[in-house]
Amino acid sequence: MFSRDLMCSICLEVFSDPVSTPCGHNFCKICLSTYWNNSQDCRCPNCKETFKQRPDLKINTTLRDVVDEHKKKCHEEQAEVVCDICSEGKLKAVKSCLVCQSSYCETHLEPHLRVSGLQKHKLIDPVKNLQDYICQKHDRPLELFCRDDHTSVCLSCADGDHKNHNTVPITESELQEMMEEKQKEITEMKRNIKLQMIAEKQRAAETRDKCLINDLKKEITEIQWRNNELEMVKQKQITAENVIKVRDQEITELKKRNTELVMFDLRPGLFQPKIKCRASIYFQTLAFYPQRPTAIHRISQLDVTLDPDTAHPELILSDDEKQVRHGDIRHKLPDNPKRFDTCVNVLGKEGFSSGRFYYEVQVKGKTQWTLGVVRESVDRKGEIALTPVKGFWTVWLRNKNEYKACADPPVSLSLRVKPQKVGVFVDYEEGLVSFYDVDNRSHIYSYTDQSFTEKL
Repeated sequence: MFSRDLMCSICLEVFSDPVSTPCGHNFCKICLSTYWNNSQDCRCPNCKETFKQRPDLKINTTLRDVVDEHKKKCHEEQAEVVCDICSEGKLKAVKSCLVCQSSYCETHLEPHLRVSGLQKHKLIDPVKNLQDYICQKHDRPLELFCRDDHTSVCLSCADGDHKNHNTVPITESELQEMMEEKQKEITEMKRNIKLQMIAEKQRAAETRDKCLINDLKKEITEIQWRNNELEMVKQKQITAENVIKVRDQEITELKKRNTELVMFDLRPGLFQPKIKCRASIYFQTLAFYPQRPTAIHRISQLDVTLDPDTAHPELILSDDEKQVRHGDIRHKLPDNPKRFDTCVNVLGKEGFSSGRFYYEVQVKGKTQWTLGVVRESVDRKGEIALTPVKGFWTVWLRNKNEYKACADPPVSLSLRVKPQKVGVFVDYEEGLVSFYDVDNRSHIYSYTDQSFTEKL
């Protein structure tokens, strides 16, 4: 079978995914689909037979296998064809004889050029698979091309199955002429199809543009209506946010007052200091009188003992670990992971993860101090910002009378009386840390709405 027998008459290329029409003609699937997509009716491109319904195109697997085999053979034919007569040192063939079904070099081709009987044989350019150029039915050379059936035939075929068909001899010049004519037809057909597609696309685009404009007008109207609705909702939201803000402020103030009421309910006389020391900060143990059980239920007793393993090397702790003062010398201490090496801090041994707690610190006569609560996991090494983000909830005194809450940013505190004893109250669940002047029974500062997630 010649490659032209495996050629799509639309694209003039070897079949790609060949399909067959009900009338028996073969085309590339994509070529035939495109042809029908751009035609008003569904007809065969070759015989013009019209189909009432568009056929469901399925790939002709048998023909596809033949095409694949042909492509494989064409690849093989690209190799050099040698003379079939040469016994040793085979020379390159210059012609192949379709009658003898052999290929000859210049030397062995000489009889075909000289002997009258051999001169009638059909010679072609050398090919490797001569059987593809021989009629499989009559075993004769394929010398004619049937235009009606678009296939190559031998002389016996022309007198038999293809009798009265439009057949022409196959010569290179005639074949080239046929190919050029076919190519012109295809080019013209593609041009017409392209023009038709452009016109249809233009009409479709105009229709689509009109629909799009109408849709856009509707959308603009809808957006304007929704924008008005959103403005109304926005105004209501602003009003609601202002109301919520006022309510939040009221709640915060109520929480603050509730804490103050709890603290004021614990009279100063309830806390009996065991030791007073002017040279150090003093942490007192909370003691309750038995006649005030309600206070005991509200706040748990906390006995603070300082942890020497956390103390900065310049701090000196008392023997009972209840007092601490700043020394003038940096002592050589083990640099364990718990110890503060830069910030002059010390932590208590006790900690808690729930409930409400209170302790007091004696600060009388001090010119500088920092006190409060911290997360257990705070950094101990290097410079540390004493802020809630870093796990510190503290207040401090600097330069004798400069009080600040170490929030972010810091909050300056204006105190009418210099505190002698500071009370620290913690409500773990409420996220509250409050500081009080115990002797003056006044509120110093509160951290509210904090989120405690670990031990303090």
